[in-house]
Amino acid sequence: MVEIRPFARGDREQLTRLASAHLAAAIPGGSIPASTMLSQLEHPLGEYVIGPWVTDLATLVAVERGRIVAAAHLRRYVDDERASPSYRNTGEIVWLLCWPEHLDAGRAVRDAALAHLTGWRLSAWYGDGSLPVPGAYGVSDAWPHIQRLYEEAGFDRRDGQIEVMYAGSLDGIAAPSDPPMRALVLRRQLGPLGTAFNAVLDGDIVGSYEVDDDLTRGGTNLAFAGWADECNHWVQEDLRGQGIGTWLVAHAAAWLRLGGTTRLLAYAIEDDTIDRCTSYYARYGLRPINRTIRGWRRDSTPA
Repeated sequence: MVEIRPFARGDREQLTRLASAHLAAAIPGGSIPASTMLSQLEHPLGEYVIGPWVTDLATLVAVERGRIVAAAHLRRYVDDERASPSYRNTGEIVWLLCWPEHLDAGRAVRDAALAHLTGWRLSAWYGDGSLPVPGAYGVSDAWPHIQRLYEEAGFDRRDGQIEVMYAGSLDGIAAPSDPPMRALVLRRQLGPLGTAFNAVLDGDIVGSYEVDDDLTRGGTNLAFAGWADECNHWVQEDLRGQGIGTWLVAHAAAWLRLGGTTRLLAYAIEDDTIDRCTSYYARYGLRPINRTIRGWRRDSTPA
């Protein structure tokens, strides 16, 4: 018999194990500290990224013979200008988790989550798989049971986005060489998401490579020690194909190695350029490790 009830603090260890098992199937060595899980469930309204847009939270767990075998975390978004038009008066299953052998419990907690969303009287519902660690968003191809739960409930992914995650060792990236163009200089500076390595030509930034080198978030998640995350990577269109991007990556890798970083995550949207992206990252020893689907959506009162 499966019991569906609200999350309690005493559930934190079992819930963290369930979440970490899903994460480890998508990111090698990934895990989530119990304190980080609790922070997402209890204190996210203080986070500057989502706080102003979230008005309600709920977390439900499915318990079978004293064991948590499935869970779901929900958010309700405000109905005013603080939220983007597509998210006003909507709700989201931030993540839906279950052990694959307990799919019926997954269905039960999913249906309870949908009933909770119904009570919020929303215009639309979204589904995701965003765990509180870097790189964990969307519904991974490593979680076919979760994709099945969303599909069975009428969530549509056709207007969503598929992203491919790449990972590899920084040892595969060569040391920086001379600038590929005369008068091109490197400028390292703080960027909006991390440390930016900018290519400057005649005073203008013509390319940039930005990385986040603290995925432990101040030491709170040591499973991500040694990892860096590619935030932005671009080169001015008329200057592409001349080695500027590779030059920037080499400088960033040298800087990261100096600080003790050993591995890098990168991302690309799966579209008609994905083969080119995969070939590009292969130059640096990065290979695809995960494919994730974002943008699952369902009308709140489907026909």
